[in-house]
Amino acid sequence: MENFNDTQKEERPKVNPFISVWLHPKQTARYMINEKSIGFAILIMSIGYIGSIMSGLTDSEFFTDLSPWLLALLCVIFAPIAGIIGTAISALITWLFGKLFKGTGTYSDLFKGLSLTAVPFIVLIPFYLIWLFTSPESLLDPNFMGSLPWVFWPAILASIVVTIWSLVISVGVVAEAHQISNWMAFFTIFIPGIILFILFFVLFFIILVGIIGVGMM
Repeated sequence: MENFNDTQKEERPKVNPFISVWLHPKQTARYMINEKSIGFAILIMSIGYIGSIMSGLTDSEFFTDLSPWLLALLCVIFAPIAGIIGTAISALITWLFGKLFKGTGTYSDLFKGLSLTAVPFIVLIPFYLIWLFTSPESLLDPNFMGSLPWVFWPAILASIVVTIWSLVISVGVVAEAHQISNWMAFFTIFIPGIILFILFFVLFFIILVGIIGVGMM
């Protein structure tokens, strides 16, 4: 019996989440759910969110007075925090809305699986590091009028591709975690986004009307 169990463990396929998630998001999600810990998921987020935060520095004029070294360090420090908060919220939303489609995934399943959506953003780290250190003004200043560095277009193109692919991965992860179809997984992600957009729009409209009303008094 012990030999049989040992054989099963040996035959269990090894998966590298950083590589396999690009082409096999469902298989990788199942591997993360069954084989990996929450700590490993946080490690993935901590690395991936460095690229995500760096891409978010674009036109961030509040940071123009900070040195590139300090900005890079801050990105590394805040990446785990942003990753945990962002993934925790995403997991909660997809866990709850997945129940509408009779999804069976647990919150832990979705948290570990959705950590994989951070993997594509690792690709952005070298692009934005080069941009940050060679031409910080063009990256941070929205009013920059000089010539753009050569890394500008590769960084923008990579950001678009990575964002789209991260969404594709999230659909596969939700589908696998909840054991539902890709279309159901898509709507599990899409519906909360629409609801949040409507809520923010209504809130913005109320604030705008309030400001106009106060201005007319």
